[in-house]
Amino acid sequence: MPRTSARALARSHEALLLDAYGVLVDAEGAIEGAAEFIADLNRQGQPYLILTNDASKTAERSVQNYGAFGLELRAEQIVTSGSLVTRYIQDHGLEGAPTLVMGPEDAHATAEQAGAKVLDMRASDAEVIIICDEAGYDFLPTLDHVLSVALRRVKKGLPLHLVLPNPDLIYPKRAGPEPEFGIAAGSIAGIIEDGLRLRFPAQEPVRFVRLGKPYAAIFEEAQRRTQTRDMAMIGDQLATDIQGARSFGISAGLVTWGLTDAVPDGLPPAQKPTHIITEF
Repeated sequence: MPRTSARALARSHEALLLDAYGVLVDAEGAIEGAAEFIADLNRQGQPYLILTNDASKTAERSVQNYGAFGLELRAEQIVTSGSLVTRYIQDHGLEGAPTLVMGPEDAHATAEQAGAKVLDMRASDAEVIIICDEAGYDFLPTLDHVLSVALRRVKKGLPLHLVLPNPDLIYPKRAGPEPEFGIAAGSIAGIIEDGLRLRFPAQEPVRFVRLGKPYAAIFEEAQRRTQTRDMAMIGDQLATDIQGARSFGISAGLVTWGLTDAVPDGLPPAQKPTHIITEF
């Protein structure tokens, strides 16, 4: 697979899609060269979007955070997985449905804007459970409570909608010679799915609907905003950024400085990048 730069890949497509965490930023701020790269795209008028599985922040909050790192972005250029909740709520007629949201205040606000009736996390029942993030709540007691709500509802045969905007299992917290990682919302959803499967082994498994990368919903939103299918995705995770782009039928560039530092042999075709991105 060819090795190239992010700038070169951008020039060869009508629109560019960029992952944020691990590509442009990490826990310490902007990755070296990212601010200059975004400034170049802005000067050249290159259409691009930030496609992020982060469901903990609104696009407006993300603009503020990225701006503090020197990345000049507009809210309409940021597609968060949390923003996809609105379409899910509307498509399933869940406006006003009692909802538990695992995540910080912005995640609650996003669900409310989507039309959900967001409950206090101590509520004993809910028709919809949305896991947006691993932060913003007392982790273990909240997880135990949400699991219990789900188990009780399935036992009673009541409708239960499980929604996972961010299907990431882990994320890079810090790069360097001794990198650090953290668990993400997808791992939390897996715990609840395992609990449901163990408690009700004879029933059809109850699973979360996954909205972010690698699933199609977030790429469909990117196509809607850019009005083109000639897009290229640049990311750092094979199972989300690369697989999502390849499954959607677009180019996929893997950076050499993110979560995945090498492409292993024997990858399924859907996870093989079309390009290796060695620099901005």
